[in-house]
Amino acid sequence: MTNPPATGSREVMLEPDELIITKTDPTGHITYANRIFMRIAGYSEDQLLGQPHNLIRHPDMPRGVYRLMWKTLQAGQEFFGVVKNYTSDGNYYWVLANVTPDYDSQRRLQGYFSVRRQPTRRAIDTVTPIYARMRDIEAAAGKAAAPDASLAWLQEELAKQGHTYDSFALTLLDETAQERSA
Repeated sequence: MTNPPATGSREVMLEPDELIITKTDPTGHITYANRIFMRIAGYSEDQLLGQPHNLIRHPDMPRGVYRLMWKTLQAGQEFFGVVKNYTSDGNYYWVLANVTPDYDSQRRLQGYFSVRRQPTRRAIDTVTPIYARMRDIEAAAGKAAAPDASLAWLQEELAKQGHTYDSFALTLLDETAQERSA
């Protein structure tokens, strides 16, 4: 199965109380998807199970963000980030993602567990120009160097603001939580 064509331009919205939940094996292939994910992404369970999770990866997402995600997960830590994804018909949706390594009782990696919720519009507006700049850096760096080049830029920019990517993403998560409780 391949990613959908970039023909859709309609944003699909999660409800504020909806959670998208997926599980993958250690290689990132989907082993579980909840009904909300299937509805939002537009895939049936049969179409999702066994497929790589990057099936829904939107080209507006810089590769450097995924490089950081995998480095974070491989270090045994959870990852938070604002992510733009594809639907099966080429539309898109934004999520505030929390991805966590899933270990068995002997601390052997079983896969990854991801919970995603609707981010605030402010979170989306905050990351959109950052991601655009990262994509420009990636285009100039060439395919092999692209993820590391854009990630280095992101980390330098956030450091200037006194943030790591984790603290930046958690700030966006806190804003989302505060908006929901208001």
